[in-house]
Amino acid sequence: MTDYSDKQAFIELMVDQKVLRFGEFELKSGRRSPYFFNLGAISDGTALAALGEFYAQAMVDNGLECDVLFGPAYKGIPIAVAMGVALARRGRGMGIGVAFDRKEAKDHGEGGVLVGAGLAGRRVLLVDDVVTDAATKRQGARLISAQRGELAGVLIALDRQEKLDGEETAFAALQSGLGVPVRSIATLQDVISWLDSAGAGIGERDVLAASIRAYRDRYCVLDS
Repeated sequence: MTDYSDKQAFIELMVDQKVLRFGEFELKSGRRSPYFFNLGAISDGTALAALGEFYAQAMVDNGLECDVLFGPAYKGIPIAVAMGVALARRGRGMGIGVAFDRKEAKDHGEGGVLVGAGLAGRRVLLVDDVVTDAATKRQGARLISAQRGELAGVLIALDRQEKLDGEETAFAALQSGLGVPVRSIATLQDVISWLDSAGAGIGERDVLAASIRAYRDRYCVLDS
């Protein structure tokens, strides 16, 4: 039986699903990264069910409480849905709604920019994949506020632990800017630990770990 609090098990699922890939990738920031994380690669029900369980467990482990899960379009949508199902299966999902936004407001039918549960007067947990420049999360926070919801926290899959200008990470800047807990299931250091493990099963594991350490030493802060 999978231990959904096990960060190494989470990383292994991400590698198996080709969410976490190794190579050379250009990021939005322009940096060349030896790894890339894309939760949009998950495309089957079994993996989505496991993903929801990992998110649900992280919510519990971090003491996050909410009335609604909000997944910003597009990658946050399946996360919120899978997590909501996992919480319901655990008996914790009673009354926890799921919502997401449209990229463009709908001007017919029910209209509006929001799909799913209403946010007004409710505590909302924003769930997404990673923090790069945090623009999507800030936009989501503004939407939640505009809908008269209360942002209760942000939960993501992977903290890349990358610095912005100076020594502050994007993750830490988002937390201080929003004034709510920002938590992750795993961090870059957890990825390195997985690569260092004997059972990782990745070719040229030592070379990969060394390249990611070099990237970490140049661009990252470990205590984010």
